[in-house]
Amino acid sequence: MASLMEAAKRPHLRAVEGPGAEPNSGSEGDYSEIAASFDAYAPSEDRWLGRTGGYHDLITSIAGSLVPEGASVLEIGCGRGDLLASLRPSRGVGVDVSEAEISAGRARHPELELHHASGEQLQLGETFDYVVLTDLIPYVDDLLKLFVAIRRHSHARTRVVVSFHSQLWRPLLTAMAKLGLRPNRPVRNWIAPRDLVDLFDLAGFEVVSQRKEILMPLNLGPLSRILNGWIARLPGVRSLALTAWTVARPLPTQREEMKASVIVPCRNESGTVRDLVERIPEVGAGTEIVFVEGGSQDDTRERIEAEIERRSDRDIKLVLQQGKGKWNAVQEGFDASAGELLVILDGDMTVDPEEIARVYEAIVSGHGEFVNGNRLVYGMEPGAMRFLNMVGNKAFAALLSRVLGQYVKDTLCGTKAILRSDWELIRRRRTELGAEDPYGDFELLLGSALLGLKITNLPVRYRARRYGDIEIERFSGAAMLAKLVAAGFRRIWVRPVSR
Repeated sequence: MASLMEAAKRPHLRAVEGPGAEPNSGSEGDYSEIAASFDAYAPSEDRWLGRTGGYHDLITSIAGSLVPEGASVLEIGCGRGDLLASLRPSRGVGVDVSEAEISAGRARHPELELHHASGEQLQLGETFDYVVLTDLIPYVDDLLKLFVAIRRHSHARTRVVVSFHSQLWRPLLTAMAKLGLRPNRPVRNWIAPRDLVDLFDLAGFEVVSQRKEILMPLNLGPLSRILNGWIARLPGVRSLALTAWTVARPLPTQREEMKASVIVPCRNESGTVRDLVERIPEVGAGTEIVFVEGGSQDDTRERIEAEIERRSDRDIKLVLQQGKGKWNAVQEGFDASAGELLVILDGDMTVDPEEIARVYEAIVSGHGEFVNGNRLVYGMEPGAMRFLNMVGNKAFAALLSRVLGQYVKDTLCGTKAILRSDWELIRRRRTELGAEDPYGDFELLLGSALLGLKITNLPVRYRARRYGDIEIERFSGAAMLAKLVAAGFRRIWVRPVSR
């Protein structure tokens, strides 16, 4: 690994400079055949899209669900830049070996910066939030060199989005080309998703999620939506999908120390307030405790005010909730807090406050980007979780894992953590869920998956409540969870948001 990364730091190819730069003469990859193929395709591209436009619309929709608007985006194999432009980047840079495609793209999308070059050559001297490669893998001369070049253009939070065709479709795609149903292309490579994992690993990345998409590449109206959104998710059928999508990130690095804000939603939690103040640890650059009191019928508010006065050495705030429900309380706490790291801890102390130190370490080490507490590893105290709640939680976690494309074992643990900057990005996309989430667990998990964040399941011990009674109704809560899982499924798999 070290030798590969050192090689990446010794540029043996000159930088691509300016939008008119040409590919390096004598570069190691020979793209003359591929460039000629796409140069010949460029004048007739609109005519071909009349036949294959349904497939390209799907690719645009899926990529749009993975790349938020306003990000800086580098697309390698950009063609004339239509996909890149559809992502609405704050800065969009594209690279392609076809001079004809790049020329057409500069005329169509003057807001983009388009270069005539191969991906292996890139020396742009800048990094991007997202690097996108759709349908490029079959034409790359040196895949490892390409991914090392991508690493040079990645910062710690970059996400690399790659899609490519399944080998199972190779005979059909070849036949379609011979029949004139799709362009005939000089394909070089056919790889499997596992091959891509190894390439990412060699170049200094780790895979965050993988998914398979598109069972019907033609636009057949509602039938295509059923086949691509529902039938393609069935066990066994999933492996028949045309495209595989992978999201990766650079290997984690240690972050600088940061201030943590611990948001504690409280309603009728008078008996736990003092222990929370005593046991929530100081971490990193300091810990802020934000109690959000939501119309308690006991003296919770008075207890919090007394603790603020008693422990003037601690950074404690009291927020009087204006809205209703736990998720509203958490959001009001987020808004009132000052920390770079936002941690949620239920006020009932069913999870030990000391676990916050582990949550903090998971984030600051870079291993986790969204930390989700997992109560289903260690044994529980008697009465901590009802049997039906446990069965329902495991079932919904299994369903949600399929929806998100990442493993989640405990969907409803009240202990969660996310960087404030990531929460702000999720907040902008919250309307995409399509259902109101009273708990916030699904909105945070879904939002994290859409941003390509690494979800880390942190085992925590779950205790029986020491004070008060649980206020969630089992059966009405289960109905709401089912509704939220279905909404997430529709959002990610069935009806990606068009832009």
